[in-house]
Amino acid sequence: MFQRILIANRGEIALRVIRTAREQGVETVAVYSDADACALHTRLADFAVSLGGHLPSESYLDMDKILDAAAKTGAEAIHPGYGFLAENAVFAQRVKDAGLVWIGPPADAITQMGDKIVSRQIMQSANVPMVPGMTEPAADAAAAKVAADEMGYPVMLKAAAGGGGKGIRIVHEASELTSAFKTASGEALAGFGDGRMYVERYLVNTRHIEIQVMFDNHGHGVHFGERECSIQRRHQKLVEECPSPVVSEKLRAEMGAAALRAGAAVDYEGAGTVEFLVSGEEFFFLEMNTRLQVEHPVTEMVTGVDLVWEQLRVAAGQKLGY
Repeated sequence: MFQRILIANRGEIALRVIRTAREQGVETVAVYSDADACALHTRLADFAVSLGGHLPSESYLDMDKILDAAAKTGAEAIHPGYGFLAENAVFAQRVKDAGLVWIGPPADAITQMGDKIVSRQIMQSANVPMVPGMTEPAADAAAAKVAADEMGYPVMLKAAAGGGGKGIRIVHEASELTSAFKTASGEALAGFGDGRMYVERYLVNTRHIEIQVMFDNHGHGVHFGERECSIQRRHQKLVEECPSPVVSEKLRAEMGAAALRAGAAVDYEGAGTVEFLVSGEEFFFLEMNTRLQVEHPVTEMVTGVDLVWEQLRVAAGQKLGY
């Protein structure tokens, strides 16, 4: 096990990682911006390094400063938390290249699952049920309209590199599509630097169910059941419930098996969440979040498993053990 890790984040998730590390005898290094000089995570960690600046781009998103902080403090590994650089494949690879351990999935897995088009193609090959939709980005609004007309309305326009509810528009009629495409593409370009869009069938009256998974680097993977997260606002989850009131034992087993196939298809390591849309006893792959999620304590409360400790164990090369 590691003697010392750096947490490249702030706030609740930094405190969450510090708690587990302290319980297990692992030292922690906090990093902080000028605005967070007196923040709780800087006071509770064993060591704290100033990154300077007030903006995220000057601190928590500055890869060079974070890697320098790890080198100066003798940290052996970096935990990215969620948000900021947690799903940044470039940073994950730089951590590895610097001779440190990245407490998260391989850079290739982050890249593959972070692109909605690529992930759809991989999931189809892994026999994971998919919502009917495009497997290549739409060249323009006209191409998106052709695809939508073939699928039938309503459809959903989604950013290929999207997340957090950005770059998404539901289109109920053909006359709305061109305008919606331009708006969503512009939003995606501004938010992710990538304006590519694709179209998928919009399923009405569905449930949003996510499966918590964990993989080690010895070929083992497990899932911890589902979290019901259908209560949302602007595609952002508000309430998480476990177990879901609509998921049967049969459906849970099928979704869990599909989630494990999804992770195995990209040689996943560590904690991740596979999200599905559920309609009756049918389910369809939505996306995979290649990080710990803000919702993970719901699963921890139900299962009694410390997912942060499992992340550390897996990153240190240990087997899941169950």
